[in-house]
Amino acid sequence: MTAIKHALQRDIFTPSDERLLSIVNVCKAGKKKKNCFLCATVTTERPVQVKVVKVKKSDKGDFYKRQIAWALRDLAVVDAKDAIKESPEFDLHFEKIYKWVASSTAEKNAFISCIWKLNQRYLRKKIDFVNVSSQLLEESVPSGENQSVTGGDEEAVDEYQELNAREEQDIEIMMEGCECAISNAEAFAEKLSRELQVLDGANIQSIMASEKQVNTLMQLLDEALKEVDQIELKLSSYEEMLQSVKEQMDQISESNHLIHLSNTNNVKLLSEIEFLVNHMDLAKGHIKALQEGDLASSRGIEACTNAADALLQCMNVALRPGHDMLLAVKQQQQRFSDLREHFARRLASHLNNVFVQQGHDQSSTLAQHSAELTLPNHHPFHRDLLRYAKLMEWLKSTDYGKYEGLTKNYMDYLSRLYEREIKDFFEVAKIKMTGTTKESKKFATLPRKESAVKQDPESLHGSSGKLTGSTSSLNKLSVQSSGNRRSQSSSLLDMGNMSASDLDVADRTKFDKIFEQVLSELEPLCLAEQDFISKFFKLQQHQNMSASMTEAEDVDGSSLSRQHSSGTLPPVSSEKDMIRQMMIKIFRCIEPELNNLIALGDKIDSFNSLYMLVKMSHHVWTAQNVDPASFLSTTLGNVLVTVKRNFDKCISNQIRQMEEVKISKKSKVGILPFVAEFEEFAGLAESIFKNAERRGDLDKAYTKLIRGVFVNVEKVANESQKTPRDVVMMENFHHIFATLSRLKISCLEAEKKEAKQKYTDHLQSYVIYSLGQPLEKLNHFFEGVEARVAQGIREEEVSYQLAFNKQELRKVIKEYPGKEVKKGLDNLYKKVDKHLCEEENLLQVVWHSMQDEFIRQYKHFEGLIARCYPGSGVTMEFTIQDILDYCSSIAQSH
Repeated sequence: MTAIKHALQRDIFTPSDERLLSIVNVCKAGKKKKNCFLCATVTTERPVQVKVVKVKKSDKGDFYKRQIAWALRDLAVVDAKDAIKESPEFDLHFEKIYKWVASSTAEKNAFISCIWKLNQRYLRKKIDFVNVSSQLLEESVPSGENQSVTGGDEEAVDEYQELNAREEQDIEIMMEGCECAISNAEAFAEKLSRELQVLDGANIQSIMASEKQVNTLMQLLDEALKEVDQIELKLSSYEEMLQSVKEQMDQISESNHLIHLSNTNNVKLLSEIEFLVNHMDLAKGHIKALQEGDLASSRGIEACTNAADALLQCMNVALRPGHDMLLAVKQQQQRFSDLREHFARRLASHLNNVFVQQGHDQSSTLAQHSAELTLPNHHPFHRDLLRYAKLMEWLKSTDYGKYEGLTKNYMDYLSRLYEREIKDFFEVAKIKMTGTTKESKKFATLPRKESAVKQDPESLHGSSGKLTGSTSSLNKLSVQSSGNRRSQSSSLLDMGNMSASDLDVADRTKFDKIFEQVLSELEPLCLAEQDFISKFFKLQQHQNMSASMTEAEDVDGSSLSRQHSSGTLPPVSSEKDMIRQMMIKIFRCIEPELNNLIALGDKIDSFNSLYMLVKMSHHVWTAQNVDPASFLSTTLGNVLVTVKRNFDKCISNQIRQMEEVKISKKSKVGILPFVAEFEEFAGLAESIFKNAERRGDLDKAYTKLIRGVFVNVEKVANESQKTPRDVVMMENFHHIFATLSRLKISCLEAEKKEAKQKYTDHLQSYVIYSLGQPLEKLNHFFEGVEARVAQGIREEEVSYQLAFNKQELRKVIKEYPGKEVKKGLDNLYKKVDKHLCEEENLLQVVWHSMQDEFIRQYKHFEGLIARCYPGSGVTMEFTIQDILDYCSSIAQSH
């Protein structure tokens, strides 16, 4: 054990300036035995610190390591388990109880004895020793003395004292003086023993020689001991006095701490009171404004606004923890709540009265606008109400229930007011479109027009090119020929139709202006109301560019239309939706009234849908650029869907009318009515859609119409009995080509080329077919010649054929002298003139083509004569110059 103690002192405690006083080998009770050492140590420097250190052998080697250390002042109890019976177990009570089992009872008793001594000297007996033998404790103190452990006792506790450097040096010098000190320890020991005996004898002799001095020294020692006792008594009294002073100083220190704590608390309390006073005190002027402030004057509104803001700040102050438990704070909060409720009721009541008064005041101005196509201006009303915008924001944040009530009341009052204004406005628009008496006359004459058409079909040709736009006057048209002679009554009817067409153009222009005026009045009205709602009710308008016009054109059904008709507001997910729903509620009559106006315009003239499509598209495009998700944009988009349907219906009706056209079997066809109608439609559409946003709709309609025109022209040509098919095709496709060339419609370039090709093909076909008649026998003769050549007979041998010899050729040629040719051409001219119509003026074109074709045939006949009858001297009895003279003379004579 001594060697272990020495090793621990050297390796662990000496580097940390500590002295090892006692050691015990222990293990924890009740567990697997893992041995360790408990060491009692003191520091070598002042103030002395006493510790109990647990030292454990390292798992990685033979060295020891310091595991844990407890200060001895933290030790409360030492429990030896049994004071009578010897037992190796004992407990140490630090912050918790540690149970140990010593390797032997002697080590345990020595360790406890050392702890008791250290407790006596350094801790003034603060540790309780339980179940420890009193004999063990008595042996640790000299008999008859009740004092602390001295330095000698401390040395007695220490079983082994390490040599210091001087002692080691003296031992080395002494061993060097004896040669056998290392090789023969016994001889060295005997030598030392003899020297010690010599020294002891010398000391005894010296003592005996100085007995008197010794007695004197003893007396001095006795006196010194007495002085020491007196000093110790004084020190004890001083210590007691200092102990009382220490207690007084502790009391003074504690008193100072309490005073400092009280001052700190007072400062904090003052800060809290100042915070509450500064943030929860409402000025008397603000209270008076909230209770009695004038909400009608600008100065009163401003005072109420400032007071409401101050009240809101007081109510929204962030209280610190515990403030809400103070009675004064609770009372002040209740007072604020009462003020808020009182002012909110006053404000809501006043604004409701303002809404009602506005409805009465605005109704009085309706009579002024009844004769004009204008809507009343709500700007003064909006300007007056915007003075309350900040108060509405305050009401929204403090009492949302009253805010919602005001919102609902505003929508109810304003919806009724706007409904009266808008309905009166649309009534004026309808009157201006139709006229109070003109409407009944116009719609009363439509059935009579239709019956007149059916009774006198011959009068249709003169008016076939007129486009009235009324679907009732275009159904089941019959095309009749009036021949070359026009009666005076037909001419007069044509003149009447022209004036009617001019009247239609004027009506359409008038309708276009009225419809534009309607949209121009509605647009600023809706935008102004939406802007006012946003500012007055403090609702943010967010720009949402995701909406597009294609969404507005969804023909499957509009949810907003259903909301308009039901008059109920769906759940609001955001402030932007709330603005839209309020606008729907307030202007719920706009969309139905617009649809009624559109239906009236379509009933007056189906081609009004072209004007409405362009105007509505422009206004929708404008509204989309401002706010794609706004009420105006959505409503106009829904109405645009209706206009687009009417436009498509108009196009479908035109195609259906083409398919229903019937022609007379007794008169020539001429230019078909739907061809002339397409010309007028295209001219009208091009003038309307110039620089329009929805050009694509018109291009699609053009494509449908022109296909219908092409198909039905061929259908009528095939059914024609009086007029040759080629003439019907030639004249109508020439008219179509001329129309498309004049209007320069880019999307119909392919159709224009197709119309030109069809016109050219049928002109050539008609010319070839017609020229076969004047020289019929000559044509048959040369056709036979060409047939023989085609069969393989050489051209110069054809004259040897009996049916095609020179005599037969001369006989056939003699049948067509110049006089007969001229007569045949004259008859051909008359027949062509009879086939062709005057409107298209193609007679000279056809006649010139026939002249060229006749000359080509003449040259062909001469070539056949020269090749098949060489040297015969047979020639035609007329020349090319004669043909030119005949044709010119015939054309001039007619």
